[in-house]
Amino acid sequence: MIDVTERVAVVTGASRGIGRDTALALARAGADLVLLARSEDRLRAVAEEIERLGRRALPLRADVTVAEQVTAAVTEAKRQYGRIDILVNNAGITRDGLLLRMKREDWDAVIETNLTSVYLCCQAVLPHMLRARYGRIINITSVLGQMGGAGSTNYAASKAGIIGFTKALAREVASRNITVNAIAPGFIETAMTEALDEKRRQELIASIPLGRVGEGRDVAAGVVFLASEAAGYITGQVLNINGGIYM
Repeated sequence: MIDVTERVAVVTGASRGIGRDTALALARAGADLVLLARSEDRLRAVAEEIERLGRRALPLRADVTVAEQVTAAVTEAKRQYGRIDILVNNAGITRDGLLLRMKREDWDAVIETNLTSVYLCCQAVLPHMLRARYGRIINITSVLGQMGGAGSTNYAASKAGIIGFTKALAREVASRNITVNAIAPGFIETAMTEALDEKRRQELIASIPLGRVGEGRDVAAGVVFLASEAAGYITGQVLNINGGIYM
């Protein structure tokens, strides 16, 4: 059964896009939410939506690349809720450019936000999950981490790193009833895809066997499944939600 009633879920990058859709989907499935992002106003808006669904929401402004801020947020979440059952590592940025002209700060920013944050957040929640002998960790990677993409070496490297991280951590914590999986979205309706000109958008859609760009709710449904008891025997896997663009 796809149900996470009474579970407490931490979602990073929860203020918009896939993070927001994921938080709302988890709330509809019965979870209480801890929302992390850098935009306080947007976080409050998402928290209000969750509360209207009858679930609790704790919005916490945090930069997930800063260890002290991650630790403080997890500590506050545990203090208020008493438990942390689910972690969704969704925070991510792009700073695309050809490698020959890529600035070091653009490389570092993408690696730190997309990959180092996964390390920091997992390290912060794991002591609580280990003591409870229960946990669901879902890391959002990307189809570009599997097939690459010209002009996105930093992004592709960060997302490929998440896949290796996921498989390694899954082996470390499986004996404690903690599962660690990844979701690799394809092209999803976000601010990035909305910025494409119509010609490029149609070329993109033509490359997707299902003939459409995905929506945040497509990814959110996968997160809820992997966070549920129905997925209790699945770990170290990558769930592809990409319309068939990579098989």
